[in-house]
Amino acid sequence: MNSTKSTNSHDPHPLQLWGGLECTVNRVRDDYFHQLDRNGHATRPADIERFASLGIRAIRYPIIWERTAPDGVDQADWSWPDERLNALREAGVTPIAGLVHHGSGPRHTSLVDPAFAEQLAEYAGAVAARYPWLEYYTPVNEPCTTARFAGLYGVWYPHGRDDRTFIEALLVQCRAVVLSMRAIRAVNPNAKLVQTDDLGKTYSTPELAHVAEFYNERRWLAWDLLCGMVGPEHPLWSYLTKTGIAEDEFLWFRENPCPPDIIGVNYYVTSERWLDHRPDRYPAHHRGMADGIPCADIEASRALATPTAGIAPLLSEIWERYRIPLAITEAHIDANREDQLRWLLEIWEAAKESRHNGVDLRAVTVWSLLGSFDWNSLVTQNRGYYEPGPFDVRSPEPRPTALARMMRELASSQPLSHPVLRGQGWWRRPGRFLCPPVATPAALTSITADGHTVVGTGSRPILITGASGTLGRAFARLCRKRNLAYRLLSRQDMDITDAESVERALAHHQPWAVVNTAGYVRVDEAENDVERCMRENAIGPAILAAACARHGIHLTTFSSDLVFDGAQDSPYLESSAVAPLNVYGRSKAEAEQRVLDKHPGALVVRTSAFFGPWDKHNFVTLALQAFERGEPFTAASDMVVSPTYVPDLVHACLDLAIDGEAGIWHLSNAGGVSWAELALKAAQAAGIDASRLEAKPAAHCGFVAARPGYTAMSSERGILLPALDNALARYLELRKQEDPEMEELIRAMETRQPVAGEGRQMAETPVEAFQAQRS
Repeated sequence: MNSTKSTNSHDPHPLQLWGGLECTVNRVRDDYFHQLDRNGHATRPADIERFASLGIRAIRYPIIWERTAPDGVDQADWSWPDERLNALREAGVTPIAGLVHHGSGPRHTSLVDPAFAEQLAEYAGAVAARYPWLEYYTPVNEPCTTARFAGLYGVWYPHGRDDRTFIEALLVQCRAVVLSMRAIRAVNPNAKLVQTDDLGKTYSTPELAHVAEFYNERRWLAWDLLCGMVGPEHPLWSYLTKTGIAEDEFLWFRENPCPPDIIGVNYYVTSERWLDHRPDRYPAHHRGMADGIPCADIEASRALATPTAGIAPLLSEIWERYRIPLAITEAHIDANREDQLRWLLEIWEAAKESRHNGVDLRAVTVWSLLGSFDWNSLVTQNRGYYEPGPFDVRSPEPRPTALARMMRELASSQPLSHPVLRGQGWWRRPGRFLCPPVATPAALTSITADGHTVVGTGSRPILITGASGTLGRAFARLCRKRNLAYRLLSRQDMDITDAESVERALAHHQPWAVVNTAGYVRVDEAENDVERCMRENAIGPAILAAACARHGIHLTTFSSDLVFDGAQDSPYLESSAVAPLNVYGRSKAEAEQRVLDKHPGALVVRTSAFFGPWDKHNFVTLALQAFERGEPFTAASDMVVSPTYVPDLVHACLDLAIDGEAGIWHLSNAGGVSWAELALKAAQAAGIDASRLEAKPAAHCGFVAARPGYTAMSSERGILLPALDNALARYLELRKQEDPEMEELIRAMETRQPVAGEGRQMAETPVEAFQAQRS
């Protein structure tokens, strides 16, 4: 693993890029949660080629005990690792074999079973015998962290909640590492141990300094045990022996040391913590007890006024403690795409800084190559919460994201190209706080940083057309929240139907991407205003697409479900034939063809039936307002659509634009409902009486333009938006929240004299609201 390309030919260990595959097999009571099944890699051998294409030199790869030999080594099924390991070998990617990953072993054992260590060692020896060429092993991933979750916090099996169970689980796992490496080295004397664990740090108010000091000693325990450093002189010796566990259990590691060949550091934005003796200052779910003291325990990034410097000082700490080569073995953040890129950049730059300062750091591992499921609940529930990685598995085949492109650039020492890297991640931005900011402790001020490892600011913007429309303003709001540079343009700023106006705006703003939300939206009026509708919806986007193509600018533009005729009875897909029934639908269908002819790299998003917390005139908001006032509300009972929650739509579009996606994509919150059903669902979710709902056939709603009766949509490219019920729940949570700064901008835009064809028609009655929503 020491042959990667480097700008310094004299460096015997140039910084490598590794990959990691989320492969947890954790047990919660009698249920197992298998990440390999959730992410599809269990049945998708072609992933090996995808991983190799990223330029990684090594991969943390699972040969999981629970999956391969749950009923004993003599009944092991080696077919899966046989195929995958040989494919990795042929691809030139070095496997780092993981045997237990946040697991507790097969059902007959557990982390507090004295036989666990010997049984895992037997399995490890069998792995080595079958694959004698394997050199790098992680028999047990994160033993200290797993022991905390399983033995101290009661999250995973065996659900202990006391110090003794925590230490028992830690000792069992560490003994398993020692015995496993002994069995492996009996086959391959050159085998190397890559021992991972979470490396964080805890800071606190003076009142909880003793607790923070204890936590900061406890984080070393697994590595200390393996290095034979635990004895009567150890700072935690009294704590360890007070559990009632015999001293010999700890001293065994002095007689049987197994120091790692490489210490694997796993680091997350949650790894650094803040303890505060004033719990009332913090959200309720961060409150608890520490050493009998009521307190709050929260991510440092969410509380400290000045951000910490991140991983670099922690790397220096662990290097000074052990003087063993290091690797960052997990670098991942659950965030929007640009912040995933910024996080990786910050980790990579910190790694280079640490190496410059004398730390023997060998690699940075991009974790979760296929993303991960339900880690926001510590994989205790199957809720379907998904965090993409370099590949997004929500598509029929794993889809490479912008992270994959960045990895290839890092692996080949190319300049990093994505413009969104020029900005601070959320963990360094003013809006990160979940409480009144706390003054950063004096001891931290000498090592805190203002994001010096980030490329900087002043990035090229995203241009957003349609400044007075619902969608354009939503893009502006969320670009601001995500720290994406943008310019929200009115027709006066850029008229997309005027080629010269488009060229002037592009030359002036120098965008890397354009999001076009402008257009003619009045479906019924379009029947008698054909020329204008076609100009605004088809000719203008084509002019914009041609200009973006000439200048290498990504374009996102929007189409509608009204390109379909409603003749089928199953959801429409991107490849479904278009057959619009009205002028508005024809304008959108023609726009799709013209835009993609002019700019094959453009993204055309078909969507439908917007609702959201910031637009007071959308169908769902008007329905709830009517029900709250006890007034009747009319909605069509025989027109089926796929409603779309605007924040979800905008976030997905921004991620896709950052990924450079192209072509037609359907984005809506999964499911098909009639307008009447949507009103009823919203009322039920809000706990509001909907007895005044008047469900009527569309023929009685007074439409001028023909409407299809069925336009539910799904996607053959990837279901990126959550289910409708989930979206409605979040809509209701945000419904009354305001962003004063953005509201001021919105009010300013709304006071401008409307320009023909620009913005959303304001509805005055329920039927008009329904008509406006269909546009």
